[in-house]
Amino acid sequence: MKYQKIALILIVLLFTAAIGRAQSFKFALVSDTHVNIGNPTAAEDLRRTVKDINNNNELKFVVITGDITEFGADDELKLAKQILDSLNKKWYIIPGNHDANWSESGSNTFRRVFGSETFAFNYGGYLFAGTSSGPNMRMGPGQVPRENIVWLDSVLNRTTRQTPLIYLNHYPQDSAQNNWYTVINKLKTKNIQMILCGHGHNNHTYTFDGIPGVMGRSNLRAKDSVGGYNIVTITNGKASFEERKPGIETKPQWASVDLFDHHFEKDTAHYYRPSYEVNKGTKVKVLWAYQDQSDVGAGMAIANNNIILTDTKGLIYALNRTTGKRVWAYATGGKIYSTPSVSNNYVVAGSSDKYIYCLNAATGKLVWKNAAEKAVIASPAIKNNTVYIGASDGHFRAFNLVTGKLVWDFDQVNGFVVTKPLIYQDKIYFGCWANDFYALDLATGKLVWKWSNGSSNRMFSPAACYPVAANNRVFIVAPDQYMTSLDAATGKVLWREKMHGKRVRESMGISADSALVYVKIMDGQLLGVSTKADSMQIAWTANLQLPYELCPSAIVEDAGVVYVPTHSGIAYAVDRNSGNVLWKYKVSNCLVNPILPYKNTVYVSTTDGKVDALQGAK
Repeated sequence: MKYQKIALILIVLLFTAAIGRAQSFKFALVSDTHVNIGNPTAAEDLRRTVKDINNNNELKFVVITGDITEFGADDELKLAKQILDSLNKKWYIIPGNHDANWSESGSNTFRRVFGSETFAFNYGGYLFAGTSSGPNMRMGPGQVPRENIVWLDSVLNRTTRQTPLIYLNHYPQDSAQNNWYTVINKLKTKNIQMILCGHGHNNHTYTFDGIPGVMGRSNLRAKDSVGGYNIVTITNGKASFEERKPGIETKPQWASVDLFDHHFEKDTAHYYRPSYEVNKGTKVKVLWAYQDQSDVGAGMAIANNNIILTDTKGLIYALNRTTGKRVWAYATGGKIYSTPSVSNNYVVAGSSDKYIYCLNAATGKLVWKNAAEKAVIASPAIKNNTVYIGASDGHFRAFNLVTGKLVWDFDQVNGFVVTKPLIYQDKIYFGCWANDFYALDLATGKLVWKWSNGSSNRMFSPAACYPVAANNRVFIVAPDQYMTSLDAATGKVLWREKMHGKRVRESMGISADSALVYVKIMDGQLLGVSTKADSMQIAWTANLQLPYELCPSAIVEDAGVVYVPTHSGIAYAVDRNSGNVLWKYKVSNCLVNPILPYKNTVYVSTTDGKVDALQGAK
């Protein structure tokens, strides 16, 4: 009787599995819609796709895998939502790098408009789970935000090992994303059967560490007359892909993926993982390490015995610089990408919840807060008890540090501000995401001069670099790969150069003696450009050769050592005189924020929320 019951149970299980395997359903895979206020065809393409999907009763739901907008602008996101709300079936959406990297809201508007940056739902016996991809507000490889990984953990922990899983992200799950392996490792503890993505704008098949992957085409028409998307059919243990040209035709199947349990727990294959070999035998000593539960997307500041940080959970917080223990934390209402500034026991930082905050540096208690009309993702500068900070609302403001009273308000910024401004002589300088660079009178906030690079592409703006100055000159670098020297008093271009094989971007700093502007080029070298020459004269070259490099974080010199951040999680210390590398240390595999040297310790944070206190021998 016992064996008959067991046999009956097995038959039921096999029958149930057969039914599950025989289930068939179709859904739409849409990606890279790039809705752009300045380019109406993107919105037209999306409207055409929505109408086409609505006319197809076979489609059960829609997944949209990132780059919903071109620039992450509030108006673009609202327009995209308005169009997608016309869908007559359920739809699920995640952001891509275009929605996050240039977001005037610090990526808050996407969350507010669409409700979340992640999704998880069950259909036809499958769990579909999607996460954001970054890089949020920082140029670099993609990155699943730390808080999204924490969220994914919670979803997977509630999921049985047997449940078939399909994961979605904007990026391909390979080294195009700095922490791809963190996600892959988690997915492989479950029954992961397929990964869907966008980003490349073309239909393509992959294998990600043994997991089948499919990239869907962009919805944009490009050089065609209409755009397009993919219809995915899941039936009998297979996923098939057909490209659909809205209102015209469904093309023949171009890809098919077998869906089954790969049992990765038994997989003995070796897959590439980032190496930490650079840390073996190093002279660097780790005094302490701290792990935030969200991203850290900005630099740090020193306040007495503490270091002050901000994170994308919306916290301004202090760690004891000797022990790494959290001393206090203050919660704001939005993600923070603002590097805090400290003066006279006050801490100031902006938040994407539209406020500028001033806290007591010892206790974290609120001293004052002032509202902007939009998110504040720029960093403040403080001088003579005055706080200077830009925002995303077209304003650049000055406040009294002690009282919070508004000193002046310049309301003619064309784009939004993300940088830390430069105070030099009697002016303050900053760029914005509208190709403009400004010089304001420090005392009155009146415009002294404004310079534009003349580009029609706002992504080439000198917005993310920290400008530097010496010898009555202001220096900037930008994504257009030009370095520019401007007369500090008049804004006249003294020289502006783009050198073959030496592609500057957004990472720069100034030497302690003001003789050199440090620039880290995309080709992996660290150069020192003369602050006196009448052209882009390279006066110093470090004995440092990195791979392709995008990290926009500022370069800092302290006590004869130049500290160089990278987008692969490695911090370098270079001797100012010889140009030789003194030491290097890999904190994580994600982008390094501006490094903070203080006395005999170097504080390094990375965008996945890791903070290390290091001591390295000279």
